[in-house]
Amino acid sequence: MTTSRCCEHCEGPMPLTARRHARFCAARCRAAAARRRRTVPAELTRRPRWIRHSARKVPLTVGGSVASSTDPATWSRHRDAAASSAGAGLGFVLDGDGVVCLDLDHCLDQDGAPLPWAQTILAAADGTWVEVSRSGDGLHVWGLGSLESGRRITFHGGSVELYADGRYIAVTGATFGDTPRRLGDLQHVIDALL
Repeated sequence: MTTSRCCEHCEGPMPLTARRHARFCAARCRAAAARRRRTVPAELTRRPRWIRHSARKVPLTVGGSVASSTDPATWSRHRDAAASSAGAGLGFVLDGDGVVCLDLDHCLDQDGAPLPWAQTILAAADGTWVEVSRSGDGLHVWGLGSLESGRRITFHGGSVELYADGRYIAVTGATFGDTPRRLGDLQHVIDALL
């Protein structure tokens, strides 16, 4: 006997053709649920280091020209970047001022739960903002810390990229779980990973 599933947004019935792990009955419900959860911490929105990006992750200015993660003349304020329709989404430029991002690739299972290796990192990074990445199966852990150069490491079988300078990160604003909308101290996590 099959139990009927409900859409997480409208609580209506899921279509018969919906995949087993689907959470929403239609694209409009998925988009509405994502909009409701989008909240970027003020520590990021106050900094004028926002860009747009193309679908292929090429950095763009708010006007649609090519931007650079090392040229502040191509960056904008958050409200200007958010209002722009150039490209496919927003990006935040890391410039070495203490804001860091840990990019956990392919760390969510089909139900959206973190894999064990990612859960270890999330537990250590408690108290900082985490967002679901553009792929939908990864996480960005945002916080404060110091890092000499970007690194890619393997942690208990998972892939982690650590960035603090000279890069931009595509920002979805899709808060993961009930993580706080602030940047916490990640230095102890960075030190443990490296």
